[in-house]
Amino acid sequence: QVQLVESGGGLVQAGGSLRLSCAASGRTFSSYVMGWFRQAPGKEREFVAAISWSGGNTYYANFVKGRFTISRDNAKNTVYLQMNSLKPEDTAVYYCAATTRPAASDARIYDYWGQGTQVTASS
Repeated sequence: QVQLVESGGGLVQAGGSLRLSCAASGRTFSSYVMGWFRQAPGKEREFVAAISWSGGNTYYANFVKGRFTISRDNAKNTVYLQMNSLKPEDTAVYYCAATTRPAASDARIYDYWGQGTQVTASS
């Protein structure tokens, strides 16, 4: 069992930056592939980024490439999402998720989810 708690969301002007954190409970954090997803009002949840167990491989949705960076610190049981050059269309609730299966963009393979943190980029 893994519990995930996101933090770091907030209100920022377009072009600004935020860093999201997701703290995981348990001693097997390094066994999990971690992902970030987001859901805007009236839209389906969508994949943002994922990172492999060791952090050696990362995966991004096309719409965040070059702007967002996912990373992890297994010693701190934490995964991060650095978001730069934020756009109004990035406004959403951001969720972190964990899975023991290989990294993928399909939300259905993720077994554990956090409660989400709101990110709002104003124009």
